[in-house]
Order: sequence, then C-alpha cells, then structure tokens
Amino acid sequence: MLFGKLLPREGNFFELFNQHGDYIVAGARSFILLIQNYANLELREKYANEVGHAERQADRITAEVNRLLHKTFITPIDREQIHGLINAMDDILDLLQDATETMSLYDVRTMTEDVLRLGDLSAKCCERVQHAVSLLPKISQADAAEAAIKTCEEIDRLESDADRVMRSAMSKLFREENDVRELIKLKAIYELLESISDRCEDVANLIEGVVLENS
Repeated sequence: MLFGKLLPREGNFFELFNQHGDYIVAGARSFILLIQNYANLELREKYANEVGHAERQADRITAEVNRLLHKTFITPIDREQIHGLINAMDDILDLLQDATETMSLYDVRTMTEDVLRLGDLSAKCCERVQHAVSLLPKISQADAAEAAIKTCEEIDRLESDADRVMRSAMSKLFREENDVRELIKLKAIYELLESISDRCEDVANLIEGVVLENS
C-alpha cells in the first residue's frame, strides 16, 4: 500500500497540453496580425516578439511534459502518445517562429495575397488543434470523443485547402515573378506556411489515435 502511495500517478498532462494549445493559438494569431500589418515596422516587430514569446513559453511546457514522463508511474494515456503529441504540438510553434524569422532574415518587403491565405488557413488549423486538445480529458464520454474526431476531420480538410493554395501560389510565383531573389524568398515562406498545416494534421492524427484507443 505504501509503495502504491509513493508512485507518482497521472500528473497534469492534459492541463499542460491545454496550456500548450493556448500558446499555439496565441502565436498563430500574432503571426496573422504580423502579416496583416507587415508594412508597419513597429507593429511587425511587436507581433514578431509575441510569436517568439509564445514559442518560448510552449518550449517550457514541452520540457515539463517530458520531465513528468520520467517521474510519473501511471499516465492517463500511453506514454508514447503523450511524447508524440507534445512534440508534434511544439513543432507547430517552431514553424510559426521559423516563418517569422525567415521573413526578417530574407528581408521580405511585402506580403502577397497567397501568404495571407496560407497564414489564415494555418491559424484556423491551430485553433482547431487547441479545441481538439481541450477535449482529451473527456474522451471517455461519447459526445466529447465524437467532437474530437469531428475537429480532427476539420483539420484534415483545412490541410487539404492549404495544399491547394500552395500549389496555386507556386504556379503563379514561377509564372509571374521575374525577380529570382523574390521568387526564392516567397517560395521559402510558402513552404513554411504550408508545413504548419501539415504539422497540425500530424497532431490531429495522433489525437484520433488517442480517442479511438481510449473512448
């Protein structure tokens, strides 16, 4: 009995997932504001700093989850699922930060309509990731499990939309952009933004697996 009492149980994994999801949404919203106000240098810097802050805070949560995994004997879901999910979520914010830094490093001067469209789809994916994650503590309930699966399907559809926008943007870029330097810059930005929705889909696939195994 004493041994059982000494073993760390459960931890606060779901709460940490939820906090991380909140930072994903915060980072995505700041990123959207950055590209919408890109011509304003002061606002651009402000929102870039906010993306960086969200990414750093989320890194701390990822480290805490991985630390807890080593200390907790009984976890609410499979250990590999916890590890895979928190790291996949962290990849989303890493890419938002990468996109923000790449715009600065490459000295991108103006935003195209396709950057705005891809950014919007990425932000919508991020919001749905947060919603799906928030449902994890309740997936033993049929309605919560169904809502989580539905949200994951929405992420899949948004990722498909981002793929289509990406292909159209690339086609337009190579047909119409005569400045090779601008072409290289924008190609890199498009690819990073499309990768955000890919990582959101990775999280959705992991959540679907958790729901199917635990509901």
